[in-house]
Amino acid sequence: MKKTMLTLAAVILVATACKKTEETPPADAAVAVDTIAVADETAEAAQPMDSAAMMKAWEAYATPGDPHKMLAAESGNWSAESTMYMSANDPNPMKMAMTSTTKMVMGGRYQESRYSGNMMGQPFEGLATVGYNNASKKFESNWIDNMGTGVMQMSGEYDAATKTINLAGECMDPMTGKTKKMRETWKIVDDNTRKMTLYDTDPSGKEFKSMEIVQTRKK
Repeated sequence: MKKTMLTLAAVILVATACKKTEETPPADAAVAVDTIAVADETAEAAQPMDSAAMMKAWEAYATPGDPHKMLAAESGNWSAESTMYMSANDPNPMKMAMTSTTKMVMGGRYQESRYSGNMMGQPFEGLATVGYNNASKKFESNWIDNMGTGVMQMSGEYDAATKTINLAGECMDPMTGKTKKMRETWKIVDDNTRKMTLYDTDPSGKEFKSMEIVQTRKK
């Protein structure tokens, strides 16, 4: 009935316009009718999800799966060798030795890693959290450290062929006050070795490797 009334109103509107102008009705009148019809159909289709379906969807979202087991396999203590590059052709990259402890938190839903070392004569500490979002089907990571006040956030997918998690995101550049693109690969070399490579963006927008960390599990 509602559709009929809307259509009738539109027809009357078009007919009135024809009497005044004695010309073909403007195209936007037809568009208005179509828009109203689509909106009406969308409203009818947007039915609320029943409680059982909602519970099932939420349980699937909250239940750890195989990706979380993969993250849990990295639990333990690690030694890390870090190499940092200030530019694409940095002739003297900076080296740093670190240690890290990794564990699963929140009932096995997230991986938490705490890093410590010494950078330029100052104590260094960093905290990484990584999770797998069952809804988006992507890995999501956050990184903070005592060398800044920002949070680096990335997300991406796992490539089973290369055993690599490919992450991408943005972070604030303190030199410019603007965001810039970042990229990271996390490769499972073997059961006791991991290799992380971080890619930064220079002022011209060109990507370059800014850091490489090789982690070895402590026995």
